[in-house]
Amino acid sequence: MTTVDPNFSEHADREARRARLFTRINAADKWFQVLGLSWITPVLKAAAGDNPAAQAKEIWRLLAVPLLAICAFLVMWGTLAPKIETSLGAVPGPQQVWTEALNLHKDAQAKAESKAEFEAKVAQLNERLVAQGKEPKQRAYTGAPTYYQQIWTSIQTVFFGFLIATAIAVPLGIAAGLSPTANAALNPLIQIFKPVSPLAWLPIVTMIVSALYVTQDGWFAKSFLISAITVTLCSLWPTLINTSLGVASIDKDLVNVSKVLKMNTWTKITKLVLPSALPLIFTGLRLSLGVGWMVLIAAEMLAQNPGLGKFVWDEFQNGSSSSLAKIMVAVFTIGIIGFLLDRVMYALQSLFTFTNNR
Repeated sequence: MTTVDPNFSEHADREARRARLFTRINAADKWFQVLGLSWITPVLKAAAGDNPAAQAKEIWRLLAVPLLAICAFLVMWGTLAPKIETSLGAVPGPQQVWTEALNLHKDAQAKAESKAEFEAKVAQLNERLVAQGKEPKQRAYTGAPTYYQQIWTSIQTVFFGFLIATAIAVPLGIAAGLSPTANAALNPLIQIFKPVSPLAWLPIVTMIVSALYVTQDGWFAKSFLISAITVTLCSLWPTLINTSLGVASIDKDLVNVSKVLKMNTWTKITKLVLPSALPLIFTGLRLSLGVGWMVLIAAEMLAQNPGLGKFVWDEFQNGSSSSLAKIMVAVFTIGIIGFLLDRVMYALQSLFTFTNNR
């Protein structure tokens, strides 16, 4: 009769638990990469005892080096900024920009409280009117929008324009990828209109929307449509081109199989074309969303439509001592939002494509 060494059994259980832990860490690593937090993986592995020296090198590369680069940038910025004099005074350093960011937050809170007080007074007034048997009055708050409201306006606008661009570009890209005739028809139009600046599209879009959208109580404000359509016209090209390339690059053996199975066009597109072309389609979508975000800020500045672009232009025209710092806050806000938008598209790509490395 054989007996099992209890130390051996305990060691085996411990190794099994470690193996399960590392499996979970590796699974989570896919999402850490999507979120731009890939440095968490070596930290977790080092804490679990997996080759601490090798994990330390990864932590240095993924976390320490970027942090040092950011610190070096801040030091250089803080050192050089006071030496540059502009019409609005010296260029603000990191401390002044951070102070203005806090001031914008406090201003947003104050405006929110003012709006709440206004709405409370209107509600009280309407209660008295109803008690007297009169019709309540509808009064809109006319105060200036907060910084956060301007951010939200820009995000809504870019997504609306981006969705319209996607709805146009993906079907056209599929048609161009499947049909040489459609590709020959679309290619010259793409080559002509793709390089056109949003500053050239904006006056055309403004005049057309003003002529066609004459209602005053529609679903969308006219300024919103002008900005969104300008985003659409400038951002659809990367998606169209990448979709066409992805469809045209499908393995010919798969195409032959679809012919053998006598798939109809809809089945061929949904079961074969889209799954095979999704990686390149998502690459085009990520590029389009980035282009759309840049285009939107320029359009809002030029047309004075609500959003972050208008905020930047208003501060530039204001010319106060804090204007330059507020503009720099907006610049960092625009960059951070652009990064987050790309992460959102990357997360969707990871959900709907076969690997995370496409």
